[in-house]
Amino acid sequence: MALSASLAQKMIDNQTTAVLWFDPQLHLQAINPAGENLLKLSINQVHNIQVQNLFPDCEYFAHLGDLTQPHPVIEHGLRLNLYNGHSLMVDCSITPVRRNSKAAIEGFVMEMVNVDQQLRLSREENLILQRQAAQNVLRGLAHEIKNPLGGLRGAAQLLARELPQQQREYTDIIIGEADRLQTLLDRMLGPRTPPHKELLNVHRVLCRIRQLVESEVGSSIVVNTDFDPSIPDIFVDPDQLHQALLNIARNAVQAMQNRGVLCLRTRVERRVVMHNRQYKMALRMDVQDNGPGISEDLLEQIFYPMVTGRAEGTGLGLSIAQTLINQNDGLISCSSKPGQTVFSIWFPLYKKVQPSIEPAGRASRQASS
Repeated sequence: MALSASLAQKMIDNQTTAVLWFDPQLHLQAINPAGENLLKLSINQVHNIQVQNLFPDCEYFAHLGDLTQPHPVIEHGLRLNLYNGHSLMVDCSITPVRRNSKAAIEGFVMEMVNVDQQLRLSREENLILQRQAAQNVLRGLAHEIKNPLGGLRGAAQLLARELPQQQREYTDIIIGEADRLQTLLDRMLGPRTPPHKELLNVHRVLCRIRQLVESEVGSSIVVNTDFDPSIPDIFVDPDQLHQALLNIARNAVQAMQNRGVLCLRTRVERRVVMHNRQYKMALRMDVQDNGPGISEDLLEQIFYPMVTGRAEGTGLGLSIAQTLINQNDGLISCSSKPGQTVFSIWFPLYKKVQPSIEPAGRASRQASS
């Protein structure tokens, strides 16, 4: 007797990797939540679909029905064009299932690991480690600079007291430039106070960001919102999240040279790995612009302090944003191509936090009141 789809579904539901169950004729019978999330579809959409229709233009699956050995067939770095138009790279293993070595094949188990996601997560974790190392160097350098800087400022103040008012022009310049350098050092080091977390409706913050952007640049920037109203409150520091999002939004506006379309988007994602820990659910916020994009070389360093693609930029906005988001247990990444740059921010969602269902329109009205 063949293994039923319902029993197969129960067997694979708790797997953290994407698992698909095909019958002997290679029709899809079951898929676990991790698989639905990876392929961005549900079993209701593709139940009983043939494997080559699910993954069109992929010759790798053409001869699955010829498999006779019980051990899995493994393919690394397989690029898949999906049924719904998406594309991704996976490591894939396919195992024929029999009750015993002489029995007929009862189905095929396909397990897939998203290589693109692994590379992204590895890249983001490496960037965080590199930035932490850079921050340690900056702290030491700032300490060495602040001491003589304070001495210069103090000497200039003492000298100014000995001079008549009309001759203090140069001492005022010294004091002013010393203060400016002090402020720059403080900004380079980033926030040093721990976050004061509370439950927060993220859509209210995003609507406030939209209002600020529109007030700063007027009608030359179109700000669109695309919110998932079922997202629960998140546990973050409101001021730090506001500052991080505002830095990212302003950076996008500057990249578009104050003319273009900015989109603020929220979604729920399942089985997201952040800081070497997997969460069943996570909030993803996207800040997307249609500017010229970020070069590939600059993209690898975009969150470093003093790195910027603009001659007049300080290169501190995104660095500070990353620090604030990491302090609140979040993760930020950036993808870019000409005409589309997306900064994505993830925060864990916990079951104990009750949903605060609030449509985007209502959030907008409250933010403006």
